Amino acid sequence: MYTQGKDCHMKTAEITASLNQQPLIKDPGKLIASYPKVPLTVDCVIFGFEENELKVLLIRSDLEMYRGVWTLLGDNLMNNEELDTAAYRILKARTGMDDVYLEQVRTFSHPQRHPGGRVITVAYCSLLNIQHHELKIHANELHWHSYHSIKEMAFDHKEILDTCYKWLQKRIQEHPLGFNLLPDKFSLRELQNLYEAILGVTLDRRNFRKKFASMNLLIDTGDIEVDVPHRPGKLYQFNFEKYEKNKRKWTGIDF
Repeated sequence: MYTQGKDCHMKTAEITASLNQQPLIKDPGKLIASYPKVPLTVDCVIFGFEENELKVLLIRSDLEMYRGVWTLLGDNLMNNEELDTAAYRILKARTGMDDVYLEQVRTFSHPQRHPGGRVITVAYCSLLNIQHHELKIHANELHWHSYHSIKEMAFDHKEILDTCYKWLQKRIQEHPLGFNLLPDKFSLRELQNLYEAILGVTLDRRNFRKKFASMNLLIDTGDIEVDVPHRPGKLYQFNFEKYEKNKRKWTGIDF
């Protein structure tokens, strides 16, 4: 046992000595020049909610082989840019919008994901109320599509879109970001419609209301719905102030 331990120690010492004998790199520029040249891009997945439906913002591809096919909003990363900066630049250049919060979701690096050669892309995602955000640019037929209507896209953008959708489903149960998509005063019916649209499931009405009642984060405004084709329901507001004070204790919404 002692001999084996001694031999192992000697081998480790030999490897360390060998590494220490290697010359230090003096020219970092030459080192970088020796690396493979792989373009880096950013793609923005912008989800929106309107009329009880989850939608996504898409644009026509400008690549001939994908003529008429829909793509995400993307562009290359400039040499002097950080990824976050590039994401906001691309979003503004494509849509004219500059008041949207973006969150980095995942990197996609399959060697054959782009027909022109290897390109690595980083996906950013956002969820917004379509009524509160006006598209100022409509180039290449930019407009909103029902998420569930999208069956085919250019490159690997359908995979990116579906990955971001799964991310969104998880996020909306971890954080109360869905309330930003509702009117200032909303009914429990509208709230349930929102979660069902994003989660893609039908939720039990009684259990849904019981779940939110137990959180004690809804304020009864004393108002009721008007001009609706069903029995008018009470209108509520989300207590953002109370949530901010207690968000460390927030455990999410498990349906």
